[in-house]
Amino acid sequence: VELVESGGGSVQVGDSLRLSCAASRDTSTYYGMGWFRQAPGKGREFVAGISWNGGRTKYTDAVKGRFTISKDDTRTSGYLQMNSLKIEDTAVYYCALTAGDGVFRSPDEYDYWGQGTQVTVSS
Repeated sequence: VELVESGGGSVQVGDSLRLSCAASRDTSTYYGMGWFRQAPGKGREFVAGISWNGGRTKYTDAVKGRFTISKDDTRTSGYLQMNSLKIEDTAVYYCALTAGDGVFRSPDEYDYWGQGTQVTVSS
């Protein structure tokens, strides 16, 4: 399964962006989804995750109340709505799919990854 992220861009502090993650094909497996980000010189960081049925979500503290993760009706696509963006949100954002039953903060739990989309927030 190949994943493609879209919706990144350059915005100003306080703006919003909606990232999308789409799989190259549908599958018979229901996947949970995670969004991670990597800023220059830093490791890959968990941002948000959602279980395969959409019933559970987790967020890193830095984005709680500002970001919302969701899945659409397909088994493999979803979104990350980002509001009130801050300069420290600047990073490459990656979506990932997991066949596991849960919401996972560790990248090791994810089976498929996208190539990433750049989000740049400036003042």
